[in-house]
Amino acid sequence: MPIDFNLAPEVEEVRQRVRKFMDEEVRPVELKLRQDDADRNTYVRAIVELRQKARAQGLWNPHLPAEWSGMGLGPVAMAFVSAEAGRTGIGPFAINAQAPDEGNMHTLLHWGTPEQKEKYLRPLAEGVARSAFSMTEPEVAGSDPTLIQTMAVKDGDDWVINGHKWFASGAHGAKFAILIACTDPQADPPQARNSAFLIDMPAEGFEIVRDVETMAGMGNHPELRLTNVRVPNDALLGGRGDGHRLGQYRLGPARLAHCMRWIGQAEVALEMLVDRALKRYAHGSYLAEKQAIQWMMADSALEIYTGKLMVLHAAYKIEKGLPFRQEVSMAKVHVANTLWRVIDRAIQVHGALGISKDTPLEGMMRSARFARLADGADEVHMQTIARNVIGAYKESGTTRAATGELL
Repeated sequence: MPIDFNLAPEVEEVRQRVRKFMDEEVRPVELKLRQDDADRNTYVRAIVELRQKARAQGLWNPHLPAEWSGMGLGPVAMAFVSAEAGRTGIGPFAINAQAPDEGNMHTLLHWGTPEQKEKYLRPLAEGVARSAFSMTEPEVAGSDPTLIQTMAVKDGDDWVINGHKWFASGAHGAKFAILIACTDPQADPPQARNSAFLIDMPAEGFEIVRDVETMAGMGNHPELRLTNVRVPNDALLGGRGDGHRLGQYRLGPARLAHCMRWIGQAEVALEMLVDRALKRYAHGSYLAEKQAIQWMMADSALEIYTGKLMVLHAAYKIEKGLPFRQEVSMAKVHVANTLWRVIDRAIQVHGALGISKDTPLEGMMRSARFARLADGADEVHMQTIARNVIGAYKESGTTRAATGELL
């Protein structure tokens, strides 16, 4: 059976429409906001206006089915849409496919009861509410959810939650949070210790302590304190003990969505690198004529191309219902590091200008550093990849099952 890399006509049509929308509508607005050093309220108003235009053009909720005001795109088509949207900073917000809401919408769609979907998914799909996702804790390693210390204890028909969280994505301004807490500390296997809860915000005992400021600035990843937060039993999302499975289900596609957007950003950085090299003259020739700079371009092109193929194959496996964790882990590590390296090269070619705020590169670099930690540190994914390589060899005497099974 031949391998066909041509996109289905309907997917190519959507990609072109998203590309046009980002180029003609989003990018000019984003450039003006940046030039004006706009405050948050101005950004919000601009995004609301862009969302109205996106809905009018049928570019709303690409990740959701039609019954939830969506475009009904699968993971492969979403790879292209997210890459186009990721070429701008606010593009994903304009089409209502931004983190953490996109991942939360997927989670609610597949794990929520009909009542939970109507109460929580509907407002997200309509763009009239935002949500948060909270799993990470400062006292324990975020890469090992079995160590979570936030406790949810059954009390009659309610659950009482106490604990300490941080990097609670999107908590400021959210109408609700999906929060992972330990409900069965002695469960065997340990992955069955945790459950997921839907918590309406604000809630008594639910305190946002501060926004954790990072090297990329304020990113709405607050620290939380939960003191005797009481929620009803129907606030459980999924079954008791399903918190780990739900988290893994959510994070697999979410990691890939990050990769898609990062590829778009890496492409922008490479284009800036090439543009600068074609215009900057030094030591008898343009930078683009110098081998050292050409190799930067070549390395960047190779890495982006590899990343695209990895993301598309992982998206294909998700869409076909095939095992995908190995491929997603490999894509996540590769693309996160590609983003960092390509931006770094672009800064180098720009010289002192590259580290100034006169271009977007310095901000892109600060944000890119988080990519190697978000949704699992590189080292954790590398350990998973290696474990799967060993397992494949032990089972079959080859490593093909752990290297994509393509050839």
